Amino acid sequence: MSTLSLSPLSRRGFLMASAVTAALPSLAFAAADPYAASPFRKLSDADWQKRLPHASYEVLRHEDTEPPGSSPLLAEHRKGTFVCLGCGLPVFKSDWKFESGTGWPSFYTYIKGAFLEKKDFAIGVPRTEYHCAQCLGHHGHVFNDGPKPTGLRYCNNGLSLKFVPA
Repeated sequence: MSTLSLSPLSRRGFLMASAVTAALPSLAFAAADPYAASPFRKLSDADWQKRLPHASYEVLRHEDTEPPGSSPLLAEHRKGTFVCLGCGLPVFKSDWKFESGTGWPSFYTYIKGAFLEKKDFAIGVPRTEYHCAQCLGHHGHVFNDGPKPTGLRYCNNGLSLKFVPA
């Protein structure tokens, strides 16, 4: 009875091929991420503290939540664009804002590529949390109770946003 035996060269080749194959998904993700080289991802915590007002720092960098009804952006109804306060990336168009009655600025969609999502279990129930794709700042959570055409509600902390009038 013979056993399969790999020579040192073919064993080395097999291990190398395995390592490359295992790395491919990570390499593909990095190549597909247009913000991977963003200077904002290299800022230290101290840099963020200097750059942002304290309450915005807590929301954007530590996933805090502003009190409901406290954002002046709830009353913002002009034409324009909402941008990430952390880095200026455009994230929402004013036409997508709606009155949700929740106490936070709400939108039914966002500018393509503006956000990355992750599961959040902080309150014991799974929710979908979203962060700025460029600086990774926390913005809020998305829910399935929004208006048409998407049926989604991007419930955003006003402290994470800056409004730029058209």
